[in-house]
Amino acid sequence: MTDATSHRPTLGRIRLGVQLFMFVLTVWGASVVGHYAADKISDALPALSCAYDMENGSYCVLIPLQHQMHHRVGQALVSAQQVGLKILLPLAMTLLSFLVFFFILGKAFCAWVCPLGTLQELIQRVGRRFGLPLHALNKTGTHRVRPVKWLILLGLVLALPLLTGLGVTPHEFGNPYCDVCPARIATTLLSGNTEQLSINAASPLSFAIGALGNTLFGFVAVSALAIRQPFCRMCPMLALNGAFRHLSLTRLVKRPHDKCTRCGICTQACPMDIHKIQSQSGRAAFHEDCTLCGRCAEYCPDDDVIALKFGPWRLFRSSRAYYKRRVKGESPQGDVKPLKRLPRPAPERP
Repeated sequence: MTDATSHRPTLGRIRLGVQLFMFVLTVWGASVVGHYAADKISDALPALSCAYDMENGSYCVLIPLQHQMHHRVGQALVSAQQVGLKILLPLAMTLLSFLVFFFILGKAFCAWVCPLGTLQELIQRVGRRFGLPLHALNKTGTHRVRPVKWLILLGLVLALPLLTGLGVTPHEFGNPYCDVCPARIATTLLSGNTEQLSINAASPLSFAIGALGNTLFGFVAVSALAIRQPFCRMCPMLALNGAFRHLSLTRLVKRPHDKCTRCGICTQACPMDIHKIQSQSGRAAFHEDCTLCGRCAEYCPDDDVIALKFGPWRLFRSSRAYYKRRVKGESPQGDVKPLKRLPRPAPERP
């Protein structure tokens, strides 16, 4: 009697059958099913079915994988290298140079270096000399104005130029902030160049941008007579400096004092109308709108409450004696006091 199991095919035989079938399919399959059908079967077979065989039913994945590495990944990396050399490296160098300067002076660039900030202060002094009323912003007003500088930074300085480079927005938006920045007109006028006052009428959009820039310059020049640092409050450079303010060696420090909530002279002296300097201390007192002008330290009537520091060194500190000397010539709000004239000596009698 024959064992029934002896007639069952072994696994090896089954495998051999599959091998032979696939051998025919992969070597001569296209001649059987046609080249179109063979392409539809597979072009990424995980077996060494050679693509150089023109009659095969499918070929191995190593061929398209090599093509993808060559024509897609390789070329993409070359493009990425170009992006790195042409985009990322210049951008990194720009930010690095900014951070190097900022690390040293920090936001003091706004109050000590910026020519537009200096010009606004000089105009403000003219307004004080002529007795024009000073309009300070209250807490509500300052809260409404502060987001503007971030919107200008994100919109005019970053987003619109990027979209223009991508071809999304018109060419006129290539450097929209510079086209409306009042410093462009102010500094060129001071150098005797009136060209920036002209408005480009090549297109309606260019005309609108130029008109907006001239209007903004006029607003800053006039409003600075009665409002301290009107453009500084919306300046995108202040926003950029504010974002990195805690990375700088130069900073404002303020220690808690029980008289601060009742005094408020530092807020009156602040040209940016920062009300937190009165109520806050430590890092919170160094507000994003602070330009490190130092007026709060100058007009603080108590010793060692507010100080400007560079690293561990104290550059200036509040002093009662200094405050008394300072208010004799100028009030915290910037009103200049007339000099006291010495009495003339009586003429000698002959």
